[in-house]
Amino acid sequence: MFNVQLSFTNTTIFQFSSSFMAQHHLQLAATSSHGWLRATPSDAHSETSVDKRWDSLAFNPVKTDYIYVMKSCKDGSFSNGGLRQYGNIEISPSAAVLNYGQGIIENLKAYKNKNGSIILFRVEENGLRMRVGADRMCMPAPTIEQFVEAVTSTVSANERWVPPSNKGFLHVQPLLMGNGPVLSLIPAPEFIFLIYVTPVRNYFEGGLKPINVVVENDIHRATLGGVGNIKAIGNYAGIMKAQAKAKANGFSDVLYLDSIHNRYLEEFSTANVFIVKDNTISTPVLGRTILPGITRKSIIEIAHRQGFKVEERLVPVEELFDADEVFCCGNAVCVLPVGSITLNGKRVDYGESGFVVS
Repeated sequence: MFNVQLSFTNTTIFQFSSSFMAQHHLQLAATSSHGWLRATPSDAHSETSVDKRWDSLAFNPVKTDYIYVMKSCKDGSFSNGGLRQYGNIEISPSAAVLNYGQGIIENLKAYKNKNGSIILFRVEENGLRMRVGADRMCMPAPTIEQFVEAVTSTVSANERWVPPSNKGFLHVQPLLMGNGPVLSLIPAPEFIFLIYVTPVRNYFEGGLKPINVVVENDIHRATLGGVGNIKAIGNYAGIMKAQAKAKANGFSDVLYLDSIHNRYLEEFSTANVFIVKDNTISTPVLGRTILPGITRKSIIEIAHRQGFKVEERLVPVEELFDADEVFCCGNAVCVLPVGSITLNGKRVDYGESGFVVS
């Protein structure tokens, strides 16, 4: 057992105390026609109905109190965003996000400490990644400052939905969508930035236990020149078929290979992959198909400081059979050890080392 002092360059860990939450006045638009509300943090609401739900939480959406909505201006900038009551939003039937998939997502978590304070980790990294993804998708995006303010405001307003430290966490989902009528294949004339939050438990039903994974040979999650390295909304629908087949066969998740050689490791369905051999930790090198995970980046920094050799490179699938450990990481799955991997009917089991590194 050891302690790791988390200290990251150019990053902020936001911590909110209960007194801050109670006194924090959220910046809201004044135009009532958009449904904006002058809201205070939701800890004033009755806690009874919420407290009963913690033990039955799953990784499913729950209707909370407030969402954050901000629309783009004609010059591509964003302004006049604010909170409104949780509910449906209006969108054009010919919106670019519906017809051509012009949209990206982010996701992060709010945790509650044992002392009751609420923590957000590396929020500005999510804001930066959204801007990079937006550029690839021909979309304007909020500034990093606007992104951080919107996230903190939304979490603050939904404070009562942050589970206790041992019961789960608050999933925060920012979306950037092309709205406005389009028929030709062109960028949307208007964009919506939206954040909703929901209390959830672990991504996998088994909790933070080793998962059993199958390697996919036919379906690929990303291709060179595509958008696998950003969080485009269409990245996930294309792998649902492989994931559904894997779960029907008793596996927890799917590990995908590159689309050119069908040999090098890429990612799990929603997580980056690491393999451990002796004192070396290897992970697929970032490029045009690998998502630059914020948890991934943090693990690499911690591993260096713990004295591990970290290699970002092409990782052949054969190395899975000689690895000491394999683990995955991501916002949803946290850091999760892999108990076994099956490739073409051949299964390798891990765990003799006790998953020491992961």
